[in-house]
Amino acid sequence: MSSPAERAALGRRARQHSPRSSHGPWIPSADRPDPVVTLERQGADRLRDLLPIRYGRMAASPFAFLRGAAAVMAGDLAATPHTGLTVQLCGDAHLLNFGLFAAPDRALLFDLNDFDETYPGPFEWDVKRLAASIAVAARDNGHSDRQAHRAALTSVTAYRTNMRRLASLGELAVWYERIDAHELLPLIRTARHRRRAEHTLAQATRRTSLHALGKLTETTPDGRRRIAYDPPLLEPAGVSDAAAVRKMFGDYRSTLAEERRRLLDRYRFVDAARKVVGVGSVGTRCFIVLLAGRDADDPLFLQIKEATRSVVEDHIPNHGPYIHPGHRVVSGQRLLQAAGDIFLGWMTGPQGRSFYWRQLRDMKGSADVTVMPPDELLAYAGLCGTALARAHARSGDRVALAAYLGGKDGFDRAVAAFALHYADQTARDHAALRGAISAGVLTAATGV
Repeated sequence: MSSPAERAALGRRARQHSPRSSHGPWIPSADRPDPVVTLERQGADRLRDLLPIRYGRMAASPFAFLRGAAAVMAGDLAATPHTGLTVQLCGDAHLLNFGLFAAPDRALLFDLNDFDETYPGPFEWDVKRLAASIAVAARDNGHSDRQAHRAALTSVTAYRTNMRRLASLGELAVWYERIDAHELLPLIRTARHRRRAEHTLAQATRRTSLHALGKLTETTPDGRRRIAYDPPLLEPAGVSDAAAVRKMFGDYRSTLAEERRRLLDRYRFVDAARKVVGVGSVGTRCFIVLLAGRDADDPLFLQIKEATRSVVEDHIPNHGPYIHPGHRVVSGQRLLQAAGDIFLGWMTGPQGRSFYWRQLRDMKGSADVTVMPPDELLAYAGLCGTALARAHARSGDRVALAAYLGGKDGFDRAVAAFALHYADQTARDHAALRGAISAGVLTAATGV
């Protein structure tokens, strides 16, 4: 293991081939792929009947487009200079992929909460996607470009200052670092923002499997509990899919630690249904499973989600350490999150497709960024930057990263400038999607 001084020297040397100011410009190349073509290519192996929902959701606003266009932005980031300072990327670190969830000790934490695209890569790709998403969200909310720039800058400054703080800590201290959601309340300055935060925390605390039992299930005439269907977003799994889910359940069990297998064995399979989730994920195969423990009023909801090739993989020259995409997602989540879901696991399903399993609801929650005024978005942006730094410090060389970033704000200002340039690009790409829909090239289902 290199000494801290050697690691810091590595970070400073990265400035020579990738100056911090080089992260500011965004000039799309003449041969930049058509974003609509990129989305169509990504959808080729998805469930075709669900793709209109994906396109309809992405067409709603530039921010909705950005959420679903991780593949587009990954290609754009790969065309920019990069540091070579590698971390386990979230791969899709936009503003809404941060949120609340319960740790195994039932503390409510704030952290990254989506890892479908996780993969090793240059640390700045996550930072740039976060900053760009903040700028796009700010514009969608009617904020000025000055306010959008300030919010993006705040997120990057929080990332840099916290990475430098974490670089000075010991290994276990960094590993155990976490953001307790309830500790954030005293930091919120205004009563209005504090009330909104308290409401979000209360909602997350109630979002458990027991709460979902009343929301997602119904009782049949013969007295059995089953998932209540809401087509096309929540549909019966069908005989073949239900049988496949049962088979997958047994295989998934083997990827859990022994004590967690023992816990899972205390539940029995009740029902399964196909579920549409998110924006960018629409069209991938996803199911929810209802299990019952001690009795019918002791439920556990699990989500089974298809894991495909990360959007980052096509742009990284070296092969990553993961053969199984489900293993990639699970390993990335365990590495990046401060505390993991005890039921997180993976397996191979029908037709050789990869899946991962997790709890559907375990005190999960997220802020509604679409209603945030400028000062509230500013504070939230800083919180997300802090959480991203903590995740990267666990998976990368935090000493080298801190040395590269430095004590001044050159990197911060460069990435904030990029964020506004990329917000312009997102607006153009969103218009291209809407144009393709209007021309009949793509079919979109709105309001779904």
